[in-house]
Amino acid sequence: MSKQVQDAYIVSATRLPIGKSGRGYFKNTRPDEMLVKVMQAALAQAPGLDPAAIEDAIVGCSFPEGEQGMNIARVASVLAGLGNTIGGVTVNRYCASGITAVQMAADRIRVGEADVMFAGGVESMSMIPMGGNKPSLSPLIFEKDENIGIAYGMGLTAEKVAAQWKISREAQDAFSVESHRRAVAAMQAGHFAAEITPFDVVERTPNLADGTVNIKTRTVSLDEGARPDTSLEGLAKLKPVFAAKGSVTAGNSSQTSDGSGGLLIVSEAALKRYNLTPLARFVSFAVRGVPPEIMGIGPIEAIPAALKAAGISAKDLDWVELNEAFAAQSLAVLNDLDSKGIELDRAKVNPNGGAIALGHPLGATGAIRAASVIHGLRRTGGKYGMVTMCVGAGQGAAGIFERL
Repeated sequence: MSKQVQDAYIVSATRLPIGKSGRGYFKNTRPDEMLVKVMQAALAQAPGLDPAAIEDAIVGCSFPEGEQGMNIARVASVLAGLGNTIGGVTVNRYCASGITAVQMAADRIRVGEADVMFAGGVESMSMIPMGGNKPSLSPLIFEKDENIGIAYGMGLTAEKVAAQWKISREAQDAFSVESHRRAVAAMQAGHFAAEITPFDVVERTPNLADGTVNIKTRTVSLDEGARPDTSLEGLAKLKPVFAAKGSVTAGNSSQTSDGSGGLLIVSEAALKRYNLTPLARFVSFAVRGVPPEIMGIGPIEAIPAALKAAGISAKDLDWVELNEAFAAQSLAVLNDLDSKGIELDRAKVNPNGGAIALGHPLGATGAIRAASVIHGLRRTGGKYGMVTMCVGAGQGAAGIFERL
């Protein structure tokens, strides 16, 4: 913080509703189309801002290949009509790709290199599977035992966290039920309205009788993963999916999803020049590494570092988006931080539910949850909020925002 020359302000923050991968809203929607919509919506929320003032678009994506390859940040910025003068770069820090894009964009402003930036994230798990279309692990990974965790599937790392931090199956299922309960309650109360940009999904089906194509358009405006009928009894019937005698099930893991989110970040000079209203200030960011085989515990290292950089304590946080990759890792993070005196108020952690209920579109999640924090703070009057998550291959990341 002492080395920055100016503050970075968020003037718009939005996201699309999150769809279930493979069978949900966006199963046939290209990720570049989702990102284009988010870019246009973010710009529309900052009236008076000249699109040509945006210097660069930084976009996170966990598996930037296929339909979300070819530097989707640059492609989408052109397709969105932002102009040919705007740059674009796609970045990958797996599940922290979106929040890393926000940090990178904010830092360009904080060191005085830019005045207006777009930051976002996008992921279509319907079109690009976990691991990508052609995963290829280096043989060097298997030459040393301490590196083998890089090759572990995410579910197996969750099992290892559950075992090492003694997180029971019952606790994981109870955490999952609460995630769904909070998500459904937030939807019914309309708490997502400010952060979500509705999307018109176009469905095309062939009419074999006359050779024509039937086109149907529907508008989606809510995440489709939350289930009001989720119960402990129902989750208890599910079998472990990653280890025969394990405790991690489909019901206490995050959903695979499609989605996109984006923010416009500006300097104080741009605020005045374009008469913009700041929603929040970007305060701090930290990333730390942990052993790959227990990657889920990453936030226990990143959170204290982000708090220290912000000059605040855990008690100052009014809203925390702790990404629920797995109930086991979320509980392990919370319990471990408690034991170190860094207590996060459970009522302020994922108050609108988390990824178990709402979904987790990998590289988009950080940007999506940044929009959730900013609008959540504005609705409730809170001051500081944090987005944090574990990251594949053994990392944790955390970013802190201040409502203005």
